[in-house]
Amino acid sequence: MAEKRFSDETTDKEFGGIVKHEQIYGWEVTVESVALVDAQARSKANPWSARSLQLYSFCLLATLNSCINGYDGMVLGNINSMKPFLEFFDLPPGGGAQTGIFFSIYNIGNIVATPFVGPLLDMWGRRWGMVIGAALIVLGSIVQGASQNRGQFIAARFILGFGVNISASAGPAYVVEIAPPSWRGAVTGVYNTFWFMGAIPASWVTYGTGLYIPDSDNCWRIPLYLQCVFSGFVLIFSLLLPESPRWLFANDHPDEALAILAKYHGEGDSNDPIVQLQIREFQESINREGSDKKWWDYREVFNSKGNLWRLGMVFLMGFIGQWSGNAVITYFMPYALQDAGVKDADTQRLLSALMTVVQFIFALIGASIVDRFGRRTIMFYGQCMFTIYFAIITALSSQYDAVAETFPTTAMSNAVITFIYLFGITYSITITPMQALYPVECLKYETRAKGMALSGLFVGIAGFYNLFVTSIAQVNLGWKYYYWFIAENALAAVIIFFVFVETKGRTLEELEEVFNAPNPNKASRRKHQAEVEKGVGAVAA
Repeated sequence: MAEKRFSDETTDKEFGGIVKHEQIYGWEVTVESVALVDAQARSKANPWSARSLQLYSFCLLATLNSCINGYDGMVLGNINSMKPFLEFFDLPPGGGAQTGIFFSIYNIGNIVATPFVGPLLDMWGRRWGMVIGAALIVLGSIVQGASQNRGQFIAARFILGFGVNISASAGPAYVVEIAPPSWRGAVTGVYNTFWFMGAIPASWVTYGTGLYIPDSDNCWRIPLYLQCVFSGFVLIFSLLLPESPRWLFANDHPDEALAILAKYHGEGDSNDPIVQLQIREFQESINREGSDKKWWDYREVFNSKGNLWRLGMVFLMGFIGQWSGNAVITYFMPYALQDAGVKDADTQRLLSALMTVVQFIFALIGASIVDRFGRRTIMFYGQCMFTIYFAIITALSSQYDAVAETFPTTAMSNAVITFIYLFGITYSITITPMQALYPVECLKYETRAKGMALSGLFVGIAGFYNLFVTSIAQVNLGWKYYYWFIAENALAAVIIFFVFVETKGRTLEELEEVFNAPNPNKASRRKHQAEVEKGVGAVAA
């Protein structure tokens, strides 16, 4: 193959900068950002090098922040079917308003934390945010497990929710800001899949305690004490991690930011094209006097059309992710299975435990494909499938005989269970990786901490509805409540198709031009042709 030259000159910047075209021979591809593809082609970064693996270990520790929500969702759903738990706190079996308040106070704590999260992460950094959030979760877990009355339990749930908003904002912000742009989607997408790394031990621990010590209060206390394990690791080791290079740059430590980028993104070479691309974009996009330096200043979250669109994506993702029907298979899975004809509590908990393992596997698959197929496309098809699943579940459930407490045939009962599992699998692929990845990508640096706190607020409000309303609806409406999920998922599919912005294939800073376009949804779907040769570079075709 003949030698080819590439020009360093650029034309008008459009979605990352288009390199001046010269005649070359290489692969012609369709890309979102020619500048990023050019840097990737010339970079010596290796995703399997020792330094990359070290970087993944940093992200893995931050990802443990996601385990707490998964553990909480599964442990509360399962202990809610344990007789000693219900009797100790005098709660009615089957849910209801008392159970809804008992559980959903967690989301109230999440909501109350919102004003404090953004300033904390902006002033003290992402690492200290993880430490403080983890400390509150450890405290809440211990108080929750030792509770002797409703007041103590409710207070512990509030503390847990408060800490989770901090950790759930700091964790994904850290991962997305330290991950290389070349594999940011997969690395950050894995973050929320660790929901199942919390749910799996919770489901099996409660299955075991419910099976072997069913008449002791320890059947529910032991699982609640163990809720502090993941956050304990975060609390102990977070300050050993390097800080986010974006936070360092924004807080007048550009040399430290460059050193971290060079070490973990450029195999030790500060002149690596990927490193230089990011530093240039930091200089152009990160305002060292921005609103992130003022704890009280939330104006930049709302002060332009582009920022409002960003916030709109965060808002919609918070509610769509929570209202797709996932509450039915987490907090209220035993009752969904009971409605499907599974009466034995041990069998219900076993099926819940198996569900978490299956979902984790498929969530990892979902995280691995987000950079190939795109965030918006995967979520759109997911919502379409949810609509179909709930339509079938509703039609089958309408044949349930409430008097006889059974379906006309075993096949109908098995079909309902099958579609509950199919929903869980599809949700794991299409929504689970996006719940942390998509909001944090949509937000620019100056608004990321405050925006993620607002994301926690939106998720908290949606989650409160899930826990409070669903607990009542499961008792009073039964299968008729599924009509809500049919309507919500159909509407969500329409919104995602016409409103959501595609964030794949660009650096975080390049997304600024997309969100500032007249129609960000349309701008994000615009492609560019590029000719690429590995080791040489890329040019616009």
